[in-house]
Amino acid sequence: MKVRVDQDKCIGCGLCTSVAENVFSFNDDGKAQASNVAPDDEEAVESAISSCPVEAISKE
Repeated sequence: MKVRVDQDKCIGCGLCTSVAENVFSFNDDGKAQASNVAPDDEEAVESAISSCPVEAISKE
């Protein structure tokens, strides 16, 4: 699974980093970025996607 964070939509609220800390981190602009998703992290990523208040996270 590949995950993408739309940098134009992201508001840097940090919800995704708290839900899936192995996948999401903040970049220098204070917005979320995603790394590769391990199979063990897929459920947490799904939760982050559904929890994002601005719907900035998507699967590719």
